[in-house]
Amino acid sequence: MCADVPAGILARTEVFDPDDPIDESQRCSQKDMSLDLHKGQVDGLQGNREKVLILTSSLLTDRMLVFTDFFDVLRSDIEIEVWSQSYNNPRHKEIWNSQQVRLMPFPEINPLPEFPHNYARRLNEFVWDHTLQPPSRVSLMQHRRQHMGLDLKLLKLISRGFAGLRLERSLEKVVEKLMLSYDRCPDAKEQLTRSRPSAVVVTGPFQFKQPAIAAVAKNLGIPVLALIPSWDNVSTKNRFVFNYDGYIVWNARLRDELHHFYPETRDKPIYVVGAPQFDVFYNQDFHQTREVFCSTIGIDPKLPIVLYALGSPNFLVEHHGALNLAKQISRGELGDIQMVVRPHPLHNEGEMERLFHGFGPRVVVQRTAEPGDRALGRTQDGDQIVDWVNTFRHADIVINLCSTVSIDAALFDRPIINLDFDPQPGQPDQRLIHDINHNWTHFSPVAESGGVLLVRDYDEMVAAIETYLRQPELHREQRRFIAQLVCEHLDGKCGERMAEAIIDFVVSVREKN
Repeated sequence: MCADVPAGILARTEVFDPDDPIDESQRCSQKDMSLDLHKGQVDGLQGNREKVLILTSSLLTDRMLVFTDFFDVLRSDIEIEVWSQSYNNPRHKEIWNSQQVRLMPFPEINPLPEFPHNYARRLNEFVWDHTLQPPSRVSLMQHRRQHMGLDLKLLKLISRGFAGLRLERSLEKVVEKLMLSYDRCPDAKEQLTRSRPSAVVVTGPFQFKQPAIAAVAKNLGIPVLALIPSWDNVSTKNRFVFNYDGYIVWNARLRDELHHFYPETRDKPIYVVGAPQFDVFYNQDFHQTREVFCSTIGIDPKLPIVLYALGSPNFLVEHHGALNLAKQISRGELGDIQMVVRPHPLHNEGEMERLFHGFGPRVVVQRTAEPGDRALGRTQDGDQIVDWVNTFRHADIVINLCSTVSIDAALFDRPIINLDFDPQPGQPDQRLIHDINHNWTHFSPVAESGGVLLVRDYDEMVAAIETYLRQPELHREQRRFIAQLVCEHLDGKCGERMAEAIIDFVVSVREKN
């Protein structure tokens, strides 16, 4: 299947402008060697269609499924059922109903008992952290010390003994059995017993809800395939305890991280498919002219656009940096330019619009979510995807703080400025931000690639803006390196590749049985 999309930076050697289409023969000849899905295997499914259950509980995974070729490719060979957290939101039912798959609301999930389940889970995390000393998690624990009661201090002390005796793998197997023994979702057990899918696809193995359903599937003997939904999850998130039957990842580095952090994965199939959410960047259906895009948010298409993209406020408090720059731009201190502030779509509650009120017309805040929508019930419609794509496509410079939006910018070859300082008054997170940029497993290769300008204060930020406005081509090759490093496959076909991975997984499961 070859969608009518423009090519960006292609894997391996060839490089194309993201806005220039390539001819059909070039597009269709691109082959992904990480999958070994033979036509005969696919044809073998046609006469006896298998069923796959896909779980999604975040807009960040919803858009991988809905706005790529994923469903189109998968439904040609597989009967699809989706349990969606956002399906219960009446604002989004039309989006889901247009997908031509069987849809169900996400069932209620009960919490784990504090003792012994959560204590066992925390002990397991402490043991593995002590054994592996992961730079990202060690840094976070050092710089974000939270109050730890005597019980957790005791667990941490005990964990050193387990680690010293090299009992981490044995402990994890015990903890997995304990987690499997507690039924957190009776509704899921009833539905899976009745429907018996060939496989369950978990798109949030590090989240609260989806592992509960994975446990039900494993107890019923249903294979579970886990998507690692982002490039930072393995090295930064709390440990998952289930030994899944297969994995889908963005890139080869992430596959190697899985092998390092989760030794049991070395004997499991791991599919390298790229970053499916970025397929929309290559799809001309989502492209607007600069004039049309600027008119939708009320800015001047003739003036340079500085995009300040904010991350999760639950992690770093970034808006002080955007406020400082907004004041300068609104006063005309940087010349005739304008600024767009883009809040994170999962965390936008309208507070940024209030904070930046009064800086117009040179400074505008995008509405990336509907007011009143709970974060867990949010997804994105076509208009919001168009807004996201064209925001980065037409930005002249992208400013951020240790965020995945650096990848968004690199894919469109937009100059990237990354803060190497804490913009908060008093800079309480200064050392943490330095570590993220220079030591964290996922982000330091990007920050130190030469593809971004690291700025240590507001004066350097202004100088970087002026430099990139004069020389937008500066660091272009390094930005291409960033895009390739993180996304691996840059052809707009990652959703298709993810579907092929699931088909291959189902075929392999059936052949084993």
